[in-house]
Amino acid sequence: MKVLIPVKRVVDYNVKARVNAAGTDVDIASAKMSMNPFCEIAVEEAVRLKEAGIVTEIIAVSAGVTQCTETLRSAMALGADRGILIETNETLQPLAVAKLLAAVVKNESPDLVILGKQAIDDDSNQTGQMLAALTDMPQATFASKVVIADGKATVTREIDGGLETLSMSLPAVITTDLRLNEPRYATLPNIMKAKKKPLDTTTPEALGVDVTPRLKTLKVMDPPTRKAGIIVPDVATLLDKLRNEAKVL
Repeated sequence: MKVLIPVKRVVDYNVKARVNAAGTDVDIASAKMSMNPFCEIAVEEAVRLKEAGIVTEIIAVSAGVTQCTETLRSAMALGADRGILIETNETLQPLAVAKLLAAVVKNESPDLVILGKQAIDDDSNQTGQMLAALTDMPQATFASKVVIADGKATVTREIDGGLETLSMSLPAVITTDLRLNEPRYATLPNIMKAKKKPLDTTTPEALGVDVTPRLKTLKVMDPPTRKAGIIVPDVATLLDKLRNEAKVL
């Protein structure tokens, strides 16, 4: 059984994002980059399925600049068997990524695609759903539990009213939620082994995909600075400020 795991290179979640001088995007020139946390969960789930003897091969795929090879090596250090880089300097939007992944799915014919439900940089939460539509595969989003057996995937997902359980035939697309698992740390021996694992490079042109952006970002700005709090002497003063300044009562 072959599993495809898309992984994305994003600004590390511990880094405070800054807007660039031109006000057109987040400044990543000197920011620490890492694998998207939801993608780490997807990799972990695939590795656990392999450890259980269900999965035989895990393929990590990433699209973006050359430095995405670092993200792929991280995925391979966590347990992926090989990597595929779709190299491009174009700004990739969810539909373009979904089309690139659909092309990889066509070439690799995986039995399962597991990807993070969203990336922490744009929070789009679209790629998994678009990929399922483009490949005509069943999908289960926001998975908190995955069971693979008898050629089917049984997925438990969190909804507003509680938990929903879906059963799907394979191949299928699953997007991961935070509570699916807790990703492991890569050990030094596995990091060294990852450097020798195969990593293929291709381009959107080679896959026959047009990744020209369809949306244009007009302006990016920092949120307004929050005013400092004050200490009031009594409840009467607090109520007065709430009525006249906060306008909540």
